[in-house]
Amino acid sequence: MLSFWERESFTKYDFIIIGGGIVGCSTASHLKQNYPHAKIAILERGMFPSGASSKNAGFACFGSLTELADDLPNIGEDDLVKLVKKRWDGLQKLQSILGKENIDFQQNRGFELIRDKELAVLDQIDYFNNLLRGTFKSVVFNNEPELVKSFGFDKKSVHTIVSNQFEGQIDTGKMISSWWKLCGELGINIYTGVEVKSVEGNGEVIAKGPVQDEVHFKANKLAICTNAFAHKFYPREDINPGRGMVMITQPIDNLPVKGVFHYDEGYFYFRDVGNRLLIGGGRNLDMAVENTDQFGINNKIKEQIQNDVKEMILPDQQVEWDMEWSGIMAFGATKAPIVKMINDDIAMGVRLGGMGVAIGTQVGAEISELLISQY
Repeated sequence: MLSFWERESFTKYDFIIIGGGIVGCSTASHLKQNYPHAKIAILERGMFPSGASSKNAGFACFGSLTELADDLPNIGEDDLVKLVKKRWDGLQKLQSILGKENIDFQQNRGFELIRDKELAVLDQIDYFNNLLRGTFKSVVFNNEPELVKSFGFDKKSVHTIVSNQFEGQIDTGKMISSWWKLCGELGINIYTGVEVKSVEGNGEVIAKGPVQDEVHFKANKLAICTNAFAHKFYPREDINPGRGMVMITQPIDNLPVKGVFHYDEGYFYFRDVGNRLLIGGGRNLDMAVENTDQFGINNKIKEQIQNDVKEMILPDQQVEWDMEWSGIMAFGATKAPIVKMINDDIAMGVRLGGMGVAIGTQVGAEISELLISQY
């Protein structure tokens, strides 16, 4: 039950954004820049962002060599270049808005582990470097076999390393904290613990709070920024949830790993977090089970991750595990996100394909442009 004061002060807005992650915060902040006096609210279901914005591995990446090689036959050269550029531009926009120091951005390079089944991709390094030269103005990928020993990987499993000078890493927690701080400084209200039940075509949002049975919010324009969970409101859209798990070790003395690492066409990834090893992915091992919007740990994938660490990544080292968690991403028939108007009042920016850190900020900017054109 609401009071008169609550109804008048907390439920009526110029813009309402559903989803308090990267895309939602970017959308709200870009709208505020164009309409400084607009009343804007973000509605977030969880205590923290509910999907993957505060649960991801913190990779500032745009696609490993084998991942791009796998994508090429499906989308063609032109669309692949556009996709990589979108990710790269998004990373620059993220750093520009929040500041590198506020997200603890470190450009320690990216590396891909090349095993038996990936050896053929080495013949394509020059091709992809030429393909991406227009975007990066320099060579992106290099074959550096000496790094296998430097990083201490198992030489029987890993034959060489393909390096990427442009990739880096961030602190995901600091990034979301910075987004929420920026939104607060701009006068944008962020409400957490708000479960949206329905989105109406007239700009009305019906939601449930922790102690409220039902609250009717009203806005001139709405933005749906809930990524995988948008399928609840728009089941006909090509939005397929996908779960990803992440694990992190206890501190490890003299950890040899530094930078961001990929293997198995980017499905697995790991990095250093101080003197800890963070590793995640592996949804390709059990795709049918992992195509879900339910959080949880897949023991089959967990066992593979632990085995890879023990035998390939940190062989002959004692490793103790600290935490494990999962996040929910969204995928579709293509790797391009969905950014469009649903009707005259509602815009959508979802299906980030596991690249939220790279493209989330840019998607938010594009949503704001759509809403502004209709405002």
